[in-house]
Amino acid sequence: MENLTHTLFSSSDAEEVTFFADLILPIPVPKLFTYRVPREMADVLKIGARVIVPFGKNNSRVFTAVVARLHNSPPTGYQARYITEVLDEYPLVTGYQLELFRWMAEYYMCCIGDVMNIALPSGLKISSQSKVQVNPDFDYPELLTEFEDVLLTELKKQQALTYDELARLAGEGTNVPALIKSLVGKKAVIVFEEVREKYIPKMIRKVRLNPTYEEKEQLLVLLNRLEKLPKQQEVVMRYLSHVPVQMNPELNQKGLDKTILNQDDTVSQSSLTTLIKNTVFETFEVIQPRFSDNALPHAEIKLTEAQREASEQIMAQFERQNIVLLHGITGSGKTEVYIDLIQQALGSGSQVLYLLPEIALTTQIVVRLQRVFGDKMGIYHSKFSDNERVEVWKGVVSGQYQFVVGVRSSVFLPFDNLGLIIVDEEHETSYKQHDPAPRYHARDVAMMLAHWQQAKVLLGSATPSLETYYQAKQGRYGLVELVKRFGDATLPNILLIDTKVEKRQKTMKNEFSSALLNALETNMNRKEQSILFQNRRGYSPYMQCEDCDWTAECPNCAVSLTYHQRDAELRCHYCGHKEEVPRICPICGSTKVRTIGFGTEKLEDQLQIIFPASKVLRMDLDTTRAKNAYQQIIQEFEGGEVDILVGTQMITKGLDFDNVSLVGIFDADRLIHFPDFRATERSFQMLTQVSGRAGRRAGRQGTVLIQTNNPQQTILQKIIENDYKGLYDEEIRERQDFNYPPFSRLIKLTVRHADKAISQQAADRLAAELMDALGSSRVLGPEQPLVERIRNLFLFDILVKIERDKVNIKAVKSYIQDRINDILTDKGLRQVSIIIDVDCL
Repeated sequence: MENLTHTLFSSSDAEEVTFFADLILPIPVPKLFTYRVPREMADVLKIGARVIVPFGKNNSRVFTAVVARLHNSPPTGYQARYITEVLDEYPLVTGYQLELFRWMAEYYMCCIGDVMNIALPSGLKISSQSKVQVNPDFDYPELLTEFEDVLLTELKKQQALTYDELARLAGEGTNVPALIKSLVGKKAVIVFEEVREKYIPKMIRKVRLNPTYEEKEQLLVLLNRLEKLPKQQEVVMRYLSHVPVQMNPELNQKGLDKTILNQDDTVSQSSLTTLIKNTVFETFEVIQPRFSDNALPHAEIKLTEAQREASEQIMAQFERQNIVLLHGITGSGKTEVYIDLIQQALGSGSQVLYLLPEIALTTQIVVRLQRVFGDKMGIYHSKFSDNERVEVWKGVVSGQYQFVVGVRSSVFLPFDNLGLIIVDEEHETSYKQHDPAPRYHARDVAMMLAHWQQAKVLLGSATPSLETYYQAKQGRYGLVELVKRFGDATLPNILLIDTKVEKRQKTMKNEFSSALLNALETNMNRKEQSILFQNRRGYSPYMQCEDCDWTAECPNCAVSLTYHQRDAELRCHYCGHKEEVPRICPICGSTKVRTIGFGTEKLEDQLQIIFPASKVLRMDLDTTRAKNAYQQIIQEFEGGEVDILVGTQMITKGLDFDNVSLVGIFDADRLIHFPDFRATERSFQMLTQVSGRAGRRAGRQGTVLIQTNNPQQTILQKIIENDYKGLYDEEIRERQDFNYPPFSRLIKLTVRHADKAISQQAADRLAAELMDALGSSRVLGPEQPLVERIRNLFLFDILVKIERDKVNIKAVKSYIQDRINDILTDKGLRQVSIIIDVDCL
């Protein structure tokens, strides 16, 4: 982190030395690029600082890069280009982060540029935008068309225009690329890249009294002078009512937000403008934080005896273990324990990171945390704007935020003094990034981050992942359990509804059993709330012709199109393709095109028909795209304005509503019978978690109704009995028998190509080479996944299972990468792409 010294001296005379910087660029290439450091930057450039550099043929592209290393060795094989600009006076990327980038690139088998690209918020990356300006050497107007001449005249006035601005100026129907090409060919214009930083601080304009009038005598002279100008005198008096200059002259230096005076009906805006022009007032701009500076009252957290014991046990475990699992049943009050531990960590001067799996969960928990920690807490997730995320990033660097709560991307924040990381709902699959690379798991990355900074990690869940619980049972992690619900609340009563019987008796109404409808009606009569869970969004999963069985399918993916009634369209949930709903079957012409199955949108629609007086809300990906959508839905439900909340897995993750006494679960069988070795574990976790939303108020037991075609399934009995340990015992034996995690590591390789035969050829070759070296027991496939074609690319999966602690995993990864490189450099397979997913879920 030392400053770069740009001159060295020999014994005879001063000799200038050229310095170089190894840079991480946000592009998927395996190696760092070396750039030359200009002499004027040598004293200010630091490791971890951002710089702007040219890249590509003829320096055609511009990137934001991060300095990883400083040295005086020129690169071999290419001429080093110069760094264009240094963006940071002090590094915005810490040494710990650079170490994390390197580890993630190696562990997740990707490029370090991939890691940097997702780690840095977009607001910290420079963007370049093509602009057009008049060529000052152009002097041949006779070459131009009449339209080009008019355009060039306007371009001279504007100095430079973007492509979009030029298109608006040219008007609709103009071929702008052809127009620019023509003007460039005639050497009339120059196209250049304007480089700008995306992050823009929020500025507010303020006014203050000229310091001359801070003295009492001068202020009286001013007021006397303005007696004949009553409107101007009123402006000064209004300012003084907000800023008592005579009582505290320092307040005048801070000034007054100009909008306060602008919104005052008694203030003449023209008079204010005149006073500014006559230098009675001064205007200036200051940076305004996008997050409120107003600290909320600090609430006291009182732990129950069980919570206090759990907190003390965790601290005792931290004396011996760096990682502790808090296994607390739903509603046991884990959040209060977290708060107690956060306060202790902050009290010791350390930083704290609190990870949550879902933005919806941050919406509710953040309010509780702000009552305790006020504005000392930062919040970080993807619904924030680029500028807001940059301010949190810089707030961590500056020390403004010692405590941050956020989703998985929060592990990339520039912490350098972490004392505690909490991973709440650690079992959640939302912690795993599936696309793009690196395909990391935030829980595992958090553990490595804690290891480097000598911090402690607390994993919390009512239904821990089998891998985590296994490590705790083996003594590698500490284990603390909370077995009672907070206060006098009890676990809900879970009942199974046999939908086969109800269908036979014809008591089903659409997707609802009579038992569930009766329970919903009773609940609404008691002014209590209900949650309905269906893990499928949209109105119906597909549309089908009753006469010829035609099904609407995506042209790009091997899946049916989902019907969305509100937007009146068919939509692919893989590639985003949309099309209109057909009025007649495109194959046979029949008008009998019907929706099949149901999603959250259909349930919402049916509930409004069955219970017209009720207020129903839906929480899924379609209703939460807007920035504050989560917050609005949760606030309405929490405030008692909503009777029934319908949602996907978003509603299963730790939300806490006092007035929910009924939970209904649809389509449980589809979850249980999903073709995946983790299906039983995932079903138990999801159904237990959503069941835990019911009956969280003391003195009232909640009810959970699970609709199923087979109530005798063993997994459902374990959910009713809340028998996590029984589930664990059965699953762990099966995992050991078939060498699945936690007894092995999984690496999934997905081969993709637009030609199915080429994709299969590459997959067969890769699998054969891996089997030769690793053995057929460790390599499964290639097999086509459930969805065999996505975005017009045919997929083949290969699964590599490597035993833990018995095989050199680094050597295996290196061998896999070499074999992949062999395929990608093969002339006939060059267009194949191969996705590597380490620790796949």
